[in-house]
Amino acid sequence: MLHIQEAIVVEGRYDKNTLSQVVDTVILETAGFGVFKNQELVALLRRLAEERGLIVLTDSDGAGFLIRSRLKSALPKDRVKHAYIPDVYGKERRKRTPGKEGKLGVEGMSPAVLEEVLRRAGATFLEEPASGSVPKEAITKADLYLLGLSGTPDSAQRRSALLRHLDLPEHMSANALLPVLNALYDRESFLEEAESWM
Repeated sequence: MLHIQEAIVVEGRYDKNTLSQVVDTVILETAGFGVFKNQELVALLRRLAEERGLIVLTDSDGAGFLIRSRLKSALPKDRVKHAYIPDVYGKERRKRTPGKEGKLGVEGMSPAVLEEVLRRAGATFLEEPASGSVPKEAITKADLYLLGLSGTPDSAQRRSALLRHLDLPEHMSANALLPVLNALYDRESFLEEAESWM
């Protein structure tokens, strides 16, 4: 069992059940789109974000990104981290048919994948000593533009290729991609990685 500092918010009870078998922390549910009308839940998420940090972990389908977008606009940006599960096609065991987009949700991910996406998001694992390393140089919007990942006629196709290469969800915009890249790479290693697939 992994112990992390941040609280985690997921879409539903099956996601919460799966995740609670991997991590020991506060896990809250949005009740799907219920978070859109539940101001008390939003206030609680905001408080948790301020006090201990919050990780948003939604499915990689359109609905998950809509919920994530709502939370982004309602919560303090500097206290929220975003974890993204990869696009894996299939169906969860409890369901008769796959979801609308045919992708597995958080509940369908293995413990190893869930640990990896939390590490990528920058979760604070309490068993591990804090690193005393020098802060890394951040990847900027200008870097994405220079690599043709935003603001160019073929940037959507290039970004899609990068997302597949990095095993990230296909629905990520350039703005959503930037903080994820900064959680995964420092600027120098990202530029080296970009050269290898371009």
